[in-house]
Amino acid sequence: MMTQTSDDILAQMMALHPKIIDLTLDRVWELLAALDNPQDKLPPVIHIAGTNGKGSTQAMIRAGLEGWGKSVHAYTSPHLARFHERIRLRGELISEAALIALLNACYAANAGRSITYFEITTVAGLLAFARTKADYTLLEVGLGGRLDATNVITPEISVITPISIDHEQFLGDTLAKIAAEKAGIIKRGIPVIVGPQPDEAMEVIEATAMRLGAPVLAFGQHWHVWEERGRLVFQDERGLLDLPLPSLMGKHQIQNAGAALAALRYLGASETACDAAMTNAQWPARMQRLKAGPLVDLAGKAEVWLDGGHNVAAGLALADVLANLSQRPTHLVCGMLNTKDVQGYMAPLAQCAQSLTAVSIPDEVNTLSAEDTKDAATAEGILAFQAESVEVAVQQIIEKDPIARILICGSLYLAGHVLRHNS
Repeated sequence: MMTQTSDDILAQMMALHPKIIDLTLDRVWELLAALDNPQDKLPPVIHIAGTNGKGSTQAMIRAGLEGWGKSVHAYTSPHLARFHERIRLRGELISEAALIALLNACYAANAGRSITYFEITTVAGLLAFARTKADYTLLEVGLGGRLDATNVITPEISVITPISIDHEQFLGDTLAKIAAEKAGIIKRGIPVIVGPQPDEAMEVIEATAMRLGAPVLAFGQHWHVWEERGRLVFQDERGLLDLPLPSLMGKHQIQNAGAALAALRYLGASETACDAAMTNAQWPARMQRLKAGPLVDLAGKAEVWLDGGHNVAAGLALADVLANLSQRPTHLVCGMLNTKDVQGYMAPLAQCAQSLTAVSIPDEVNTLSAEDTKDAATAEGILAFQAESVEVAVQQIIEKDPIARILICGSLYLAGHVLRHNS
């Protein structure tokens, strides 16, 4: 008899709804009711929405809380290498046995009704958190906010990281429309930490908060953060903190760190906890230097980096990081989804990349073809090639430039493929 795995159950769940994304909360509420409403039994929740920086901000909040001696659940998506990454119980990734039991419980309670993969697996995460004691629960929104499957809780505090144009087909084609969806996580009377925002987005957030009587703790008004002499300086009404720079790379992480620190300070965390938020946070595929594995061996003396950013803001942030690294020829290996603004992502990278080798994302139905990715790069003035795989792309690069800096980028799905196959 074959042993059932979590992958088997997840495959069954994929078949419960014809669409991957279908934004509504009706199906989620129905399944939660069948499971005796686990969303009402969670440890205090910090709910995080935004276009960019959600995962990094969550990672820093978690590091800070754990540095404060607190036990923390965390939910994030999508996963990179294994589904288990989405559900972290008291600091540890969920075990295979526990995941199988949860998925089976949710599948049985759903009784064959239509429900999306993200909805039913989010409910599984909530059920796991309700069944395991902890001091805090961190919930990262999957898409949008208002109709996201995580938006079934009343949090201790909400956090909205920077908003930009992304997922227009689901959230709207203007910043105001997208901001309205993100601001949907704001709850009546519950404070909301707000990171740096375009004016158009901030107006929507403030109007939503005012209507709901939710106190706003906003960047530039109630808290400030900046880099000074190789240190991070944070200031709010409680005073000033002088901390190490975030362990996560890039100037954009200063702003994410500010939102994390504002949340920690609201919760009463110690300065030691705030220091831990900066020094202990880890977040894979965000300018991650690969140190070992088949790709690193193949690259020889070349550096291999990995980043999963995939929209215009991510391209700008990535270009800024590359501009501040030590001088070394930079060559991109890029694969993207056909739902993204590919040229908008690539435009800022044209200033810092010697070449781009395009690949299709393996086993991803919505991948942009390597040929189309190459054409987009060429249109932005980047010397572009294409390859049948990441491995072939790396080989082609090091044959021409054996001491290159190789950055694999363009999609979290490509990053996940790399992490799975480079272990």
